Amino acid sequence: PLVPIPDTRRRVRRVGFSSARMDEGTKKTLSSLPLLTVNAGPRDGDKWKDRLKEEYTALIKYIQLGKENDTDWFTIESNKEGTVWSGKVWYVYEMKKFEFDLKFDIPVSYPATAPELALPELDGKTSKMYRGGKICLTVHFNPLWQRNVPKFGIAHAMALGMGPWLAAEVPDLYSKGMITPAADK
Repeated sequence: PLVPIPDTRRRVRRVGFSSARMDEGTKKTLSSLPLLTVNAGPRDGDKWKDRLKEEYTALIKYIQLGKENDTDWFTIESNKEGTVWSGKVWYVYEMKKFEFDLKFDIPVSYPATAPELALPELDGKTSKMYRGGKICLTVHFNPLWQRNVPKFGIAHAMALGMGPWLAAEVPDLYSKGMITPAADK
């Protein structure tokens, strides 16, 4: 007699950010941010200026949302050309505020290549970081960025890259005694 053999193969699921894996706050924030339309980088002249206008609009919207919800967590500014960015990011953990300098350059191939966000003072303190304090975004964020070129910009990199990175790494670094709250510096 024929006996059915159960299928024991495991189904492989693609791992990475998907809207199903995002918390409700992140989904709400992402849906509130304007998507960008201009596909231009720093070498594209007037088109880059148009892209920068969109970038600033999205950043202003994100910062306004944060202030309205009392969840603002960064300040940011750029040089005149919009190619070098700097600011501060902070994260509150156990009622303590941790503050770090933020720096990054816009890649020549932007927006096809996501910016490499860096927290230089944390360089070498975690394995989820590259030389110069560039945070590791390769596994979760970069595939999402690639699927959304040119719609994602700096505000999206902050919301989906830097924010989750801080949430994962600050508690771990603090528990290991590798960082101190801003008030103790």
